[in-house]
Amino acid sequence: MRRRTRNFAFFIFACAFFSAASAQSAEKIDVNPTFTIAKYQAGSPLHMVGYGDMRFTDPSVKIGTNPRIRKWLAERVAQENPEVLLLTGDMPYVGGSQADWQVFQDETSLWRKNQVLQLPTIGNHEVRGGIQQGIANYLQNFPGIQGHRYYSVLMGSVEVISLDMTSPSGGTNTQATWFAAQLDHLPRQVDFLFILYHTPWVVDEQSKLFTNLPSKEALTLRHLLEIHLHKMHAKAIVFNGHIHNYERFERNGVEYVTSGGGGAEPYPLLFRGAADLYRDTAFPVYHYLTLDYRSGRLHAVMWKVKDPDAATLSVEKKDEFTLIAEPGKAGVFIP
Repeated sequence: MRRRTRNFAFFIFACAFFSAASAQSAEKIDVNPTFTIAKYQAGSPLHMVGYGDMRFTDPSVKIGTNPRIRKWLAERVAQENPEVLLLTGDMPYVGGSQADWQVFQDETSLWRKNQVLQLPTIGNHEVRGGIQQGIANYLQNFPGIQGHRYYSVLMGSVEVISLDMTSPSGGTNTQATWFAAQLDHLPRQVDFLFILYHTPWVVDEQSKLFTNLPSKEALTLRHLLEIHLHKMHAKAIVFNGHIHNYERFERNGVEYVTSGGGGAEPYPLLFRGAADLYRDTAFPVYHYLTLDYRSGRLHAVMWKVKDPDAATLSVEKKDEFTLIAEPGKAGVFIP
C-alpha cells in the first residue's frame, strides 16, 4: 500500500487549533473544530484505519483478552500505513493501571514510529480502576488531543467528532450543547462526518437482548444527531465499540458501525437480526477496518482474522461498503 508522509508533531504544534474548553463561556459554545489539520485541503484523499476493544495488559493474562491476537492486530494495523487511526475505546484492560498503559505503549510502538495520528474515544475500561486516574492516564497516553475528553478534528473533507461516554450527554449539559453546536456549524467542505463513541448507538437484536444496549446516554446522543440531519450536508458515520464483534446498520441515512474486535474476549454469536447489514455468523470476529476517502466517496473494508488459532495469522476481507457524499441533500429524520 502506498505510504504517505505524516508528521504527528505537526498535528500537535502546527495545526490551526481552537480550544473549545478555553473559548467556552456561559453565553456561547465554540462552534469551530477543536483541531484543524492545515495540510489537508478540501477534497484531499485520506487513508484511515478504525478498530477498538483491545484490552492491553500483561501478556500473561489470557482471560478477557487474547494477547497474541491483540499484539498481532496492533502490528498489522501499523502495516496498513494509515494517516489516521480511529480508536473506539477500551484500549487498556485497566485504565487506572500505569502498567497496562505501558503495555499499550510497547505493543503499539509502530504507530508512533510511523507517526500515525491517533484519535481515540474513552471507553469503560479507560476508567476501570478509578475514573480520576484512568482519565489522567488516557490523556497522558494520547497527547495529540491536548487534554480534551471530547473534541473535533477537521481534515480537509473529513471531520471526526469524538465524544466522551463518561461525561453527561443530555439536556443542557456541556458536552451535548457542544455536540449540537458542532453539528449546526459543520464546515461546508465536509463530505463525511465520523462520530466516535464507545458504546453503540444502534445494536443487533442479540446484543440488545444480552447487553441492554443502547444505553440511555447513547440514545440521547443519537436523537440529537438525528434531529440535525435535515440540515446537515455531510454524510454521517457513527463508529462504536464495546461489543466484541462487528455489526453494521443504516438508519435515517446514517451508517452505524460497531467495531470491537481488537483482541478483547469475543462475545458468542448466536444469531444476527434482520437489520444488521453484516450477515456472517462465523465466530470469533477479531478485525479492523480500512477507511479510504477520495473524491466524495468513502470506501470501507472490514478485515477479519481468518483463523485465530493458525500458526501464521492472516486476515480476509469479510465486509465492504462504499458511501457517496451528497452535499446538496440533507438527511430525513424518521422517528
